[in-house]
Amino acid sequence: MIHYQLRCAAGHEFDGWFKNSDGFEAQAASSLVACPSCGNTHVERALMTPGIPRKGREAGGRELVPAPAPEPEPASLPAAGGIMPDAVRAALQKLREEVEKNCDYVGADFAEEARRIHHGETMPRGIYGESTDEEAEALAEEGISFARIPWAPRNDS
Repeated sequence: MIHYQLRCAAGHEFDGWFKNSDGFEAQAASSLVACPSCGNTHVERALMTPGIPRKGREAGGRELVPAPAPEPEPASLPAAGGIMPDAVRAALQKLREEVEKNCDYVGADFAEEARRIHHGETMPRGIYGESTDEEAEALAEEGISFARIPWAPRNDS
């Protein structure tokens, strides 16, 4: 995973985690990266301060590996603080639209299908569906990459 400081065309700064720099470039070019403040999808990498190791770290030039992005807590709509901002709702609706357009819905079989893909038993592809907290915890313990996202209502509903 790679951590980037990002800036939208309106000047808002935020951070993002990506598999690699090509992953960021592809997502940004497809307008899949949106500013959480205003929903603007014209996003670029901003200047970042370098990660400098603290004194007392093990010598020998060991490469520092960033910690994985924190797993977001499942959120229910509307936002915990009250009404969800329009920009956030729009970003979540766009995310849902992209997921539905580009991934296969596997329903309650999500955890099992994710395992089959991870172990090479079926064709690698994007999937979405439902899983219990226990299934999600087991996938994480097995090192299987997935993300839980709040599922916003469609624009047309």
